[in-house]
Amino acid sequence: MNSAAQPTFREALAFWFKLGWISFGGPAGQIAILHEEVVQRRRWIAEPQFAHALNFCMLLPGPEAQQLTTYVGWLLHGMKGGLAAGVLFVLPSIAILLGLSWVYVAHGDLAWVAGLFDGLQPAVLALIAVALVRIGSRSLRTPALAALALAGWAAFALLEVPFPLVVLAAALIGGLGARAAPSWFAPAKLHVAADASLPERDASERSWRRALRVTLVCLVLWWTPVALAAALLGPEHALTRQGLFFSQAAVVTFGGAYAVLPYVAEQAVSTYGWLTPAEMLDGLGLAESTPGPLIMVLQFVGYVGAWRHAGPLDPWLSAVLGALVTTWVTFVPCFLWVLVGAPFVERLRGVKALASALGAITAAVTGLLLDLGIGLGRAVLAPETSSGLRQFDLLAFAVATLAAGLLFTRRASVPAVLVGAAGLGVLRVWLGHGSGAL
Repeated sequence: MNSAAQPTFREALAFWFKLGWISFGGPAGQIAILHEEVVQRRRWIAEPQFAHALNFCMLLPGPEAQQLTTYVGWLLHGMKGGLAAGVLFVLPSIAILLGLSWVYVAHGDLAWVAGLFDGLQPAVLALIAVALVRIGSRSLRTPALAALALAGWAAFALLEVPFPLVVLAAALIGGLGARAAPSWFAPAKLHVAADASLPERDASERSWRRALRVTLVCLVLWWTPVALAAALLGPEHALTRQGLFFSQAAVVTFGGAYAVLPYVAEQAVSTYGWLTPAEMLDGLGLAESTPGPLIMVLQFVGYVGAWRHAGPLDPWLSAVLGALVTTWVTFVPCFLWVLVGAPFVERLRGVKALASALGAITAAVTGLLLDLGIGLGRAVLAPETSSGLRQFDLLAFAVATLAAGLLFTRRASVPAVLVGAAGLGVLRVWLGHGSGAL
């Protein structure tokens, strides 16, 4: 694929701002949107380069979609590009979710949010289907890689093998397979020439001195709010405990939002008492209904928990600070992992054994994305009724089919499809045919 000219920083900045407002659908949908925009439409980076960045981000703890966006921004414009892309990816969702959290706590009226959610889900399902076809056609180049995708799906969906173990096993299989059967795990042919249109990063970006400097700066930024909360409010205040807990979650929870949610739900509900199980589900619905990473549900947890356990602070001030502290300690580590690791990973992109290992990860992740698509498809197209039975939703099927057709043929942009579907969802609730409430 021939790449278009590299965008100016101003052009990229405008796109990153736009992306923050249109990134719906959780990690699978957001990665699909990013792939559609920067690889298919704008051709700022090539397919193998995107896959390589995705493979690396899949290995990191935290939200892979935000990390992938940061990585792509770094590829285009270095440190300032990575910071701009990563920050703008989450800023809109921070602002929107703050407002929705206030509405939830103050009024509890979520009917119109449910309408947006009802409309967006079929479109996101179509988006994931399109992405699976496009990414799968490029990543599953051999029968061995196709079998690895199927095995990844079975291990994750049927055997409930933890996500990090699936990724690690795929990497080992790909790395060993590159020696035992090179043709079975051959890297993409475009691998070496993929970055011809991108500037060569200065060698200083790959120095250990630079890595140490970036690490120290990120660590200071990461822990300063937590230290201030502990000094001013004490170690038992909700803000301090949230800063410590979500910092720990940022380090140990591999696999993105879908991996972190069960762990956070158990701790936030049972251990800390920040919110109830029903409120956790409501927060997940809000996060699903807003742009940005699904892991933004943690901001909702921080908001409600700090509001409920305000201590000497005004509850509303405590809630806002809890949301911001939670978001800060969730995402600052993401910049640390990417901005320190990306320069070294890019240098290794031509190593065939590593390319085969990462290609195997892509194949396995394709199987995991298939599992996410199946789960979402079941929930969207055949939701459970109050009696516990599933009922086929003809309108959702029609929206998903129409969206898939528009996306496959490129007759409409991703934002246009998402906005149209969200509008149909709100209209459906107003007409009395939607869920009406989360």
